[in-house]
Amino acid sequence: MIMKEQILKLIFAGFSTRQLHQYYRQFGCFDFVSAKYEMLLRDKQHNSLNTKLNRLKDIDSSQIRYNLERDLIKTMFYDEEDYPALLKEIYDFPFVLFYRGDSRLFKQPALAVVGGRERTSYTTAVLERLMPELVPDLTVVSGLAKGTDADAHLAAMKHGGSTIGVLGFGHLHHYPEETALLRRHMETHQLVVSEYPPYAGPKSWQFPERNRLISGLAQGVLVIESKKRSGSLITLDQALDVGKFITIQNS
Repeated sequence: MIMKEQILKLIFAGFSTRQLHQYYRQFGCFDFVSAKYEMLLRDKQHNSLNTKLNRLKDIDSSQIRYNLERDLIKTMFYDEEDYPALLKEIYDFPFVLFYRGDSRLFKQPALAVVGGRERTSYTTAVLERLMPELVPDLTVVSGLAKGTDADAHLAAMKHGGSTIGVLGFGHLHHYPEETALLRRHMETHQLVVSEYPPYAGPKSWQFPERNRLISGLAQGVLVIESKKRSGSLITLDQALDVGKFITIQNS
């Protein structure tokens, strides 16, 4: 059994998903008070680790739970039955997911939809053509960004389907402002999920990390009008790494 309260404390102390995987592979547990960590802590290369460990001492897991309940944020750990099985196939999968909404959507077959940040007539036409055929059988997963992401979420709901929004920051923040109302609706009627603790604000490097969850939650990825060096292509690469089905729609 994993140490759920300890994992929460580590995440709230600032440990990233990647760091948790690194130390778990190295030490086989999350017990950071164990004597086996002493050599690591004496290493000057781990000053940032010491800072986080000092922060860890002041964190109360019961206060974390209280704050999560107050903010209507639920958690799902990777050893729980309802944790999305497909996510465990990606590199450095989240040990815990923070979510608002209907967690039953995690169990449904899904298609990730990604593309440009600007709304175009071509993207609108593609979604209007495909969604009526897709949504009876597939939940649409995207990143709640403006442009293709928002249009994919909206098109799925318009045609009676379900959709999951994946955040690149914690639940107490939002970016971009243009999709704030859409997100609030989805938190009530669909599902919004993040691997980041609620207080974590949006940072540029977190969005490429977020993309691996978008592709990881789905059986396949639909790319619409993606530009070179875009986040959509990062999602595409991550999907290919784990053998996802890919389809590309370009004008």
